[in-house]
Amino acid sequence: MSQPKKISRVVLAYSGGLDTSVILPWLRENYGCEVICYAADLGQGVELEGVRQKAKLCGAKEIVVEDLRQTFVEDFLWPMLKAGAVYEQDYMLGTSIARPLIAARQVAAARKFGADALAHGATGKGNDQVRFELTYMALAPDLQVIVPWRDPRWTLTSRESAIDYAKAHNIPIRQTKKKIYSEDGNLWHLSHEGAELEDPWNEPLDQAWGISSTIEKAPAKAAYVTIDFQKGIPVAVNGKALSGVEIMIALNKIGGLHGVGHADLVENRLVGIKSRGVYETPAGTILYKAHRMLESLCLERDLAHYKELVAHKYAELVYNGKWFHPLRAALDSFVNTTQEFVTGTARVKLYKGSVLPAGVKSPYSLYSQGMASFTMGGDYNPSDAGGFIRCFGLPMKVYAQARAAGKKRKP
Repeated sequence: MSQPKKISRVVLAYSGGLDTSVILPWLRENYGCEVICYAADLGQGVELEGVRQKAKLCGAKEIVVEDLRQTFVEDFLWPMLKAGAVYEQDYMLGTSIARPLIAARQVAAARKFGADALAHGATGKGNDQVRFELTYMALAPDLQVIVPWRDPRWTLTSRESAIDYAKAHNIPIRQTKKKIYSEDGNLWHLSHEGAELEDPWNEPLDQAWGISSTIEKAPAKAAYVTIDFQKGIPVAVNGKALSGVEIMIALNKIGGLHGVGHADLVENRLVGIKSRGVYETPAGTILYKAHRMLESLCLERDLAHYKELVAHKYAELVYNGKWFHPLRAALDSFVNTTQEFVTGTARVKLYKGSVLPAGVKSPYSLYSQGMASFTMGGDYNPSDAGGFIRCFGLPMKVYAQARAAGKKRKP
């Protein structure tokens, strides 16, 4: 087996958070290489404040910060929304969907700077290590990968020990041992893990919620929101045309105010561990509800039912880090076909954490008020139902008759 080549320059996926802030000087100490930090602006806000100065202070040779918000929304969030992908009923994939984009642009930075290797700060117990490294394998199989949490020289075994390391090396961090959540934020969501959340019996403390109100503090008066879609893509809020980024900002603001989008679940990680996570996804929750409402009008029955199967598989691919897998691209072709006539307006009611249907319309609606009405006549002849039911239920009738006859013959 050949020995890995000496690494002279590495590009680190850098968030400015606790883990990557500690990893930056650790890489320099243990590999003796130049470290170029790559940070992606996905709408995480305060998390990126001062990230350039911080990276330089910690010894980065260069720091690249890219505004990827538009790309994130249009090329990643909208396809996932159209697919209706949700993992294990409740997780709306906010972290999962971001990692392939970050990793892909990190690879581009490595090519630009002539780096030998890529590095990330995901732990050896989590899903993110898979998501980063599958993207590296798909886009840069020639580059070496450094994973500090799996390196035998890495001696930090907890977030507490990482905080101690940061203090010893004069690394500025926001985390404290009193509020030590592992958090990940972007335009789609904010996630929280760790601290009291590691025990599934513990209810999240009020301090866990960062971008949305608690249910108790949400307004006592409901708010109505209308969302216009064209071919499954949101294009306007309350009648005002907005860009994808503007839509996310607007819906996060109003949804967060009303406590919308809280999820608390124990999920099955890809690596075989169950983990407890608390998520805030205000805009995503509103959009998924509105999109499903519109699909209920515009999708034919068999197509709608089959799309549910595709949504499940799509969510699995995203969760498992297989964004650049050919199956995901093939499923997008199917999904885009289903969205050809998903155009119209959905109105929702926000109240104390709930997103309730309040009206939906489309020029391509398959809903016929005349057929759905209790008034008889028109295109639907009630007498047709009798023959249909007899044919449809014939196997059940034969089964019941055979069992009854068998019981009579039993000695």
